[in-house]
Amino acid sequence: MASDVGRYEESSIIGNGSYGTVYKARDKVKGELVALKKIKIPQGEEGVPMSTLREVALLKYLSNFDHPHVVKLLDVCHGQKIQSERVSLLYLVFEYVEQDLAVYMEKCPPPGLPITKVKSIMYQLLDGIDFLHTNRLFHRDLKPQNVLIDHQGHVKIADFGLTRIFDMQSVLTQVVVTLWYRAPEILMSSKYTSAVDIWSCGCIFAEMIRNRPLFAGHTETDQLCKIFEITGTPSLGEWPEDISIPIGAFPRFAGSQLRKLLEAELDSFGLALIEEMLLFIPENRILAKDALVHPYFSDIAKSPSQVDR
Repeated sequence: MASDVGRYEESSIIGNGSYGTVYKARDKVKGELVALKKIKIPQGEEGVPMSTLREVALLKYLSNFDHPHVVKLLDVCHGQKIQSERVSLLYLVFEYVEQDLAVYMEKCPPPGLPITKVKSIMYQLLDGIDFLHTNRLFHRDLKPQNVLIDHQGHVKIADFGLTRIFDMQSVLTQVVVTLWYRAPEILMSSKYTSAVDIWSCGCIFAEMIRNRPLFAGHTETDQLCKIFEITGTPSLGEWPEDISIPIGAFPRFAGSQLRKLLEAELDSFGLALIEEMLLFIPENRILAKDALVHPYFSDIAKSPSQVDR
């Protein structure tokens, strides 16, 4: 049963995202800090749509596993209806983590994150993604702002599943969506799978290495051009058949420049891994479960969720 939102005392705004406003708050019953996400759900004829409630129930169910690298949904609270907007307020209460990866990278003094820290963050991120994919969930909007990290370096994925909830309800916001971590198939409105998350992980991996985004486009077309400039323009045989945009609309770029950009900071195993993450054809990208046993991570101590692999 959902709690009364009055149980949580808001103290400050953490951020405004595409899914609503997030507040730092205190659980007055347990005395613990929480992250309180206030979101607007379009009303159906009987209030909050059943599809949304099912998705929230799934998120709550997955939180029972207490995975170390996925932020835990602690509570769900129903708020009031706003009849003028035909929406209902829904509050999702998550465990509180001090900062996201974007802030963490900004705070890191030059020349940036040490390679040992990059490797640790990537391993934890992939471990969380593997858990989501094993449970048939994929993120679709993975970026540094959705990767939380505490002062001990523990990583937790946030906002998983929420894309699906809001896509079903066609919620529109004024928030500008960052394209930099989106897979080509999403940018081209083609069919996609969990491989989109692996692409995003590759982009985050490269950004931690370079201390700046790998593909910083301004529009979908510009983003694709930025990708092809570094990875090489796909061949006609690789071009998806289910999209309207022709391959001829893009310049012809030579083979991948990725290795040249990163070879000064990454060893051969790291270069091989990131290349497998950033393959144009989704089916060819490495799976999260396979990335976790990649030679690049051979010196990483296994996390609790990996001991039985």
